[in-house]
Amino acid sequence: MRATFPPAARLLRPSEYASALKGRRIARGALFVVTTPRQAADNPETARLGLVIAKRFAAKSVTRNAIKRVIREAFRARRHALPPCDFVVRLHSRVEPMSLTELKARVRTEIDALFDRAKP
Repeated sequence: MRATFPPAARLLRPSEYASALKGRRIARGALFVVTTPRQAADNPETARLGLVIAKRFAAKSVTRNAIKRVIREAFRARRHALPPCDFVVRLHSRVEPMSLTELKARVRTEIDALFDRAKP
């Protein structure tokens, strides 16, 4: 199966984010928390992703955008292996100063571990 990230695999509306953020926490790491709604959406076809990367935890836009790109790529690669529900990945602690290469490696390692915990 082809690994893509179509619009159908994204959370788009604020109500979708709100229901997932009020839901249950699936996994938590040093930087991120992954949450999902308590009740599944009506007939979900595929896993969907939403990102909340706050400016107060990653002050530079370059940092925030790099984090988002890495998370989207990790999700895209394993979307078909995840259960068909909504996932919101939220940055919950301050990102310490480091090079972008180090940051991307750290984010990818943690996100892969969190998505592995989310599998059924």
